[in-house]
Amino acid sequence: MKRKTCKMKLLAVVMMALGANLTASAQQKSSEIDWTKDFTSRITLNGYAQGGWSYQNPNGKDQNAYNLKRTLLWAKARITDRWSFMFMHDFSSVVQEYYTDYRVSKGNELTVRFGQFKHSYTMENPMSPTQLELVDVYSQAVLYLAGEGPDPLNGVNYGRDMGLELYGDLANGVVHYNLGLMSGQGINRKDQNNQKNLIAKLELRPVDGFRVVASGYLGTGCAVGTAAWNPEINVGDNYKRNRYSVGAEYKTQPYTGSKYKEARPASVRAEWLGGQDGNVGSRGGYVTTCIPVVDALDVVASGETFDRNTKVDGWDQTNLTVGLQYWFYKKCRMQLQYTRCMCGDKIGKDYNWVQAQMQVAF
Repeated sequence: MKRKTCKMKLLAVVMMALGANLTASAQQKSSEIDWTKDFTSRITLNGYAQGGWSYQNPNGKDQNAYNLKRTLLWAKARITDRWSFMFMHDFSSVVQEYYTDYRVSKGNELTVRFGQFKHSYTMENPMSPTQLELVDVYSQAVLYLAGEGPDPLNGVNYGRDMGLELYGDLANGVVHYNLGLMSGQGINRKDQNNQKNLIAKLELRPVDGFRVVASGYLGTGCAVGTAAWNPEINVGDNYKRNRYSVGAEYKTQPYTGSKYKEARPASVRAEWLGGQDGNVGSRGGYVTTCIPVVDALDVVASGETFDRNTKVDGWDQTNLTVGLQYWFYKKCRMQLQYTRCMCGDKIGKDYNWVQAQMQVAF
């Protein structure tokens, strides 16, 4: 009897141990599944490519070429509900962005950003090329003054810089602000002087779809090249580099005649910009509109002008653009545009520019 009781006790202990082992194994397996699911839910991947064909004849010289302008892929990691990290690389160029955001406030009133990112000067610069209407993306004034590339003193920086920025929404989203303290040297480069540059932007959104924006840039540049229209500045020189901009944009409710309506509101955007590089001033502006006409087809039109040196005649250029774009799938589109470029005497003769581009994005 005692032997039978002992056997039953022993069997009960074995069953309990086996049950505990199975429970622990199930919990461990469940924990692994939950961890994997949690990890993947915190990572988002996006990307796009833009490529096409271009013909132009500046100074009577025909240029006919295919191009692959951008192939970007970026990953955003949501570390916590307030803390995130982003990394972006352009496979046809260089590493573009890497920064971390931390939301200090409970709402959207204050977020801190640190790293390398698109700075907030001008309305167009912070916008993605996938959103903009022109094949050449930004207006001449924005390309030059925001450091996208045409300014040889600043070099090619794609409108990005290293630094620290505070931004947020106030008054239930009616007011948006950005305040950044930036290196001023651009991307993937160590600062060549001890002066940090200040960028501030204030955006008012009184009604849905309408915004009024003012931004400014105060700082000191260190020249990485020379410019024919600004001969007093040599490579390695520190020089005054200030900018301002004022503008407005209006977007209607998305067009409902196409299943790709989320990408297609009618819009008009206008901005006036100016800058000072050493003793040379520059200024320009643009008006760009995009209007859905039928199904997934839009009409695009733009007028822009920019003067690189306001003290010397002949450094100005005015572009008039008209074109079509067709959305064949959500963020994917085909674009065809014609631009008449009217140049000042020091730039060259007037010329024609035809561009076609396909955009694939996810």
